[in-house]
Formats: sequence, structure tokens, C-alpha cells
Amino acid sequence: MRKGAGKDLLTTIIVIAAIAALTGIDQLIKVWAIANLQGQPPRPFLQIGSFDWMHLRYLENRGAAFSMLSGNRGFLIVFPIIMISVCLYALHRLGKQHRWLYAALPLIAAGGLGNLIDRIFRGGAVVDYFDFQLFNFAVFNFADVCVTVGVALMLIGILFFEKELPEAKKLPKAERVPYARLAAAEATAEVLPEAALLPDAGVLPEAEAAPLRETVPDTEPAEEAEPAAETAPAASALPQLPAGQERQDADA
Repeated sequence: MRKGAGKDLLTTIIVIAAIAALTGIDQLIKVWAIANLQGQPPRPFLQIGSFDWMHLRYLENRGAAFSMLSGNRGFLIVFPIIMISVCLYALHRLGKQHRWLYAALPLIAAGGLGNLIDRIFRGGAVVDYFDFQLFNFAVFNFADVCVTVGVALMLIGILFFEKELPEAKKLPKAERVPYARLAAAEATAEVLPEAALLPDAGVLPEAEAAPLRETVPDTEPAEEAEPAAETAPAASALPQLPAGQERQDADA
């Protein structure tokens, strides 16, 4: 098994379990609403003193949000399937680099799956029961809450968690994705104070002024030695003086 495969499997199991749990909660509430709210007048749900925040009222919605696209059952079945598939694929491909997707996409997938079950097994009608009282608003259900919270988390993640620092945008793309913040921090690392205080090493004047001497390869033949000085003529070559003259010269 490759390194990290066990962790990936555990993450996949947690994501599937979360989607299944949220979808199960949605379906249990709808079963309760059908049994206790259908055919009954609205009842207060969130009430603080005399102020009503929300009522519980049974309503079957055959469209999308705010009853849009009513009667288009085929589209309202195909579109959630595509949306759920995109969410799961995005988690598989991008979840490691963008951890916040593990909080947003399972909520969207679970909400879409909860309403999809209604459209398939309840004749195309989605059971709604939350009736907001602060202002005029559409009746909704737990699955709609999951989708809304998931989309809100996606917007927060895109606006705040995916915003690159200006320094990171100047780096090559290979250094920006998926660790843009880390790359920016490394690029702006400060120089050690001790290194900044060291003076620049100067160049010695003699070394700067002295021209470089080019070495010439010793390829020329050595010059011939000058002829030796001429030796004095041999004594035998000098003229011979008479013996008496030599003596006179010596006495002189």
C-alpha cells in the first residue's frame, strides 16, 4: 500500500458517512413532517416571548428553490445528480490542497441528495416545513439549509482562504500552487541581522591597479650562447727578443 493510502481511505469514509448522516437526518425530519404536519395548521417553532421567528408548516414543492422550474421533473432530477457528482469529484481532486472543501462540499452533496430522494420516490414533490416569519420567505427544509450553508462556506473559502499574497503572485506558477503562502514566506525571508551589519570586503589598491601579466608559452628555441672571448695569443707567437736586450730592459 502506498504511503498515505490509509489516510485517504479514512477521509473518504468520513466524507461518505457525513453525507449519509445528513441525508438520513433530512429524511427522518420529512417522515415526521408528513406524519405530524400534513393537513394541520401551522404551529409555532421558534418563539421568544410574543415574537415568532419561525413556524412549522407542511408544504409540497414541485419546483426548485422558491418554487422555480415547477413541472420540470426531469431536469430537477438530472441536475442534482450532476451537482453531487461534481462535488465528489472536486473533493477527490482538490480536497488535499483545499481542506475547507471537506466542510462545504459534503453539505451541498447531502442537501442535493436529500431533495433528489423526494423527487424520485415522492412523485416529484419535495417536502418543506420551515416557514420563516421575520419576513416573507419561501418555505424550506433541512436539505435546503445544508445546501445554503455549504455554498456560504465555499464563498468564504474562495474569498479568504484562497486569496494569494501579492508576493506569491510574482512567483512562478510552479511555486504558487498549491502552497502559495509558503512560497511567499520563503521569498520574503529577512536577512540575518549579523550578516546585514558586516561591511563589504574592499579590494587592495595594488591588486586593483596591477595589470594582469599574460604568460607566453616558452616555445622559442633558446638563444645561442655568445662566443667566448678571444684568448690571448700564445706566447710562442710573440716575437723573440735577444737575451741581452731582455736583460737591459729588466735593468732599466
